[in-house]
Formats: sequence, C-alpha cells, structure tokens
Amino acid sequence: MLCAAAALAALCATAARAQTPYSAPAAESAIQAVNGSGFVFNVAPYLWLPTVNATLNYKLPPGLDGRVPTDVSSGPGDYLSHLNFAAMAAADVRYGAFSLLTDFVYTNFSATGGATHLKTVDFLGQPELPIDRSAQLGVGTTLKATIWTLAGGYAVANGDWGNVDVLVGLRGAQINARTNYSLAVSITGPRGNGPAFGGIGYVGAITNVWNGIAGVRARIKIGDQGFYVPLYADVGGGGSSPTWQIAGGIGYQTGWVGASLTYRYLAFDQSSSAMVKKLSLGGPLLMATFTF
Repeated sequence: MLCAAAALAALCATAARAQTPYSAPAAESAIQAVNGSGFVFNVAPYLWLPTVNATLNYKLPPGLDGRVPTDVSSGPGDYLSHLNFAAMAAADVRYGAFSLLTDFVYTNFSATGGATHLKTVDFLGQPELPIDRSAQLGVGTTLKATIWTLAGGYAVANGDWGNVDVLVGLRGAQINARTNYSLAVSITGPRGNGPAFGGIGYVGAITNVWNGIAGVRARIKIGDQGFYVPLYADVGGGGSSPTWQIAGGIGYQTGWVGASLTYRYLAFDQSSSAMVKKLSLGGPLLMATFTF
C-alpha cells in the first residue's frame, strides 16, 4: 500500500510540474495520419508469471459453524506443471488527450504439497484449533481467478519525452477456490457430538469483489532509439479495503510493434471474515504491443 501511494505521489508531482496542452507525440501522429480516424489502438497480449499468495476463509462443512483459514503460496516453479488454463491481455484506445483502457487476467491452476495448507479450525465463539502440518497427509488447492480492469484516462502532461495520464475506473475479481484434504485427525464440534472435521474431504467457495480505482500511468522515452519506461500505479476500494497495483520496467517500440518487460504487483485485502482475506500476485510480465 505504501509503495502504491509513493508511486502515485511521484507521478502526480511530475504531471503537475509538466502540464501542457495535449499535442500527440510524433509516433502517435504518424499512426493517426495513416488510419485517418484520429484514434490510436493498442492490443497487448502478455505473459505474467506471478507468485500467488492467498489466505482463504472457507466455511466449515454443513453441520459445523465456523471457518477453515487456508494459506496458498505458489510460484511459477510450483504451478506451471499444474496449470490448467490461462489467458491475459490488455488493450486501450486513445483519441487526443482521452483514453480508455482494459486489462483481463484469467488463470486456473492447482497448488499442491507444501504450496497450500490448512491453518486452523475456527468454530464460532471458540478459540482457534491449529492443524499440525504433520497431520495433513495430502492437501491441494485449485484456484480459478478472473480479474478485469476498465478505466478512462486523461493526459495531464505530454510531449516528445512521453506522457502522463490520470485514470479513474473499476476492477472486478471472481475467485473460485476448492481445497481437497486428507487429514490424520478428526476434530469434533464445540459440543463434542455431531459432525466432525477431518478425514478425507474438501472445502470450497466462490466470491466476487468489485472496487472503484484511481491512478496514473506514464510512458517516459529513453533517447531516440525507441526505448521507454512504462509506469503504472492505482489504488481503490469498495469490496476490498484496499486493492492496489503497481508496475514498471523497460520497453521498446519500433513502428507498429513493441515489447516490454515489467514487474507487476496486484493485491486485494479484505476483512478477516471474507472468503478471500488476502490475495496478491507479483512477478515479471512480458508483453507484446500491436499499435494501429
């Protein structure tokens, strides 16, 4: 959160010092002249390999009141061999100083072994009951995450050096998680009778989170050889308190085609009673950009 706030402050300060009436950079003007519409479109498929960290609060099986906090921590070396499907792409359109951007991420993977474990059993109104890892004979989590961002932007500073846009929009996330377990323990409810938690079974849940966001993005040229620095930061709230994202790296554009390598970090934080208490994704991102 502090990192996102610092990035926002720094970029906004840059924009405030360099405000000018909008004038399309030379490359953008050339594309506008070719397509004749004044619009510039960017389509950018990408590959993002983040480390995924999540704290999930599953409800206990029927008949038991409470939750099962579960941790998932999986890097590319863990989940790539258990990746079921993934799709990632961004796009934007610009007309003069105005722009509209969207970003879509879908991933479906499994985390097994030490990448996931049940933390405790929390019966309502009772002290937490830790579940020793030695008693977790087998635990695996399948995580399906869909994250979509839509935002409108306005260029507050631009020139031959690049541009800075302010953004306002929304971000939605749907998280579908299921954890299968095999436990060498059986934990009875607080009354000592009725259903028990343990043995072989599963817990699962689906949740949707929507947030309003505000932020900035910038593209700063490095010399005249096509290299540039892409920067992005946003913060928001609503379903999460808060959600935030930062990204930065190095890019290269030649004509209608470009590529960039950045580091991207995206996080959601919610209340301790929410199904997804925390979710963060951070790692390298390789993007190809097609401009027309």
